[in-house]
Amino acid sequence: MMTCIAVDDEPLALEVIKNYAASTPIIRLVNTFTDAIQAQMFLKAQPVDLIILDIRMPDISGIQFLQSLNNPPLVIFTTAYAEYAVKGFELEAVDYLLKPVKFERFVRALEKAERMIAMLAGAPGTHGEGSLFIKSGYGNVRILFSEILYIEGLDDYIRIQFADRRQPLLTLMSLKSIQEKLPADRFLRVHRSFIVSLNHVRSVRKKTVFLGNTGIPVGDTYSEAVQTWLSGF
Repeated sequence: MMTCIAVDDEPLALEVIKNYAASTPIIRLVNTFTDAIQAQMFLKAQPVDLIILDIRMPDISGIQFLQSLNNPPLVIFTTAYAEYAVKGFELEAVDYLLKPVKFERFVRALEKAERMIAMLAGAPGTHGEGSLFIKSGYGNVRILFSEILYIEGLDDYIRIQFADRRQPLLTLMSLKSIQEKLPADRFLRVHRSFIVSLNHVRSVRKKTVFLGNTGIPVGDTYSEAVQTWLSGF
């Protein structure tokens, strides 16, 4: 269970977070603050795994608050102003929640933080560290390499399918461009329209790569690369 504090100058927003936190076993909300200076003092005495942090506050912004911390924990930003999203992700925030925050979206953000903590700790079941940022909506989303099942090219777009079967991410980007950002020892292009995560390959049969129950076709141009990879075992 992750320990967490919430910082927001709006008491009603903190009440929402309290209620949401009480409804999920993922985190233990140890304290809430309407004053960022008090939150700073608290963190010096009692570090936590995660901060749920409002960006726009009167005395010190959430961004200034985060930058003031010597060893900041992971952060999930919240705000009613979508234009702050890009800046939030530049600071490597786990996620960015637009108010009013929905419970399902809140839980998804916590799950991302939980996976990131496990990855950083080198916990069993993670497939090594590494991530990339992908443009989505108003900003950029951090995606761990271990989260990706496969990537499909759709003309000028790509669709990223996740291993945990959550909603795929569609973004304006070419398959070639994202391939250049992926580690070659963990991802392989098997078709002109598909890149697969090698960590999730379960079998290769009749020019089809199976990722669990999902079959991805192997194109003639890429069959040699697939065989080369198989021969390494």
